[in-house]
Amino acid sequence: MELKELYQEIILDHGKNPRNFGKCKNFTNDAKGHNPLCGDRVHIFAQLDKDKKILDISFEGEGCAISLASASILTDVLKGKDFNLANIIINNFLNLIKENKPITLNSLNDDQKTTIMSLSGVKDFPMRVKCATMAWHTLSSVLQK
Repeated sequence: MELKELYQEIILDHGKNPRNFGKCKNFTNDAKGHNPLCGDRVHIFAQLDKDKKILDISFEGEGCAISLASASILTDVLKGKDFNLANIIINNFLNLIKENKPITLNSLNDDQKTTIMSLSGVKDFPMRVKCATMAWHTLSSVLQK
């Protein structure tokens, strides 16, 4: 299987079977994101401890396969991460999509890197960049509260 096909398969799987969909119990912080260009919406829920470690994270929303897959991937990868690492991962992802910079974090396993990289192709479609980054920007808002 070619890498492009693998990436498409990951996006389709997360889009059709989103992980962590729904409100997580005992969430402490939440934020909503909206892409007015296409109507995508996301609501991120996070249970943070006193040090802002992400104990649990989930989302609700509607939109295209890219936005749902991206939110699903985000929740899958960032659950259990502490505040500083979560912000580094968010910035790495945004740099990957916007500036084509590779993910270089040693704290992510190969599967997590591959899953995040599956969204890298959207950079070739400027109208889809907001779809892929909306949940990540929304999580930044959650962590800043």
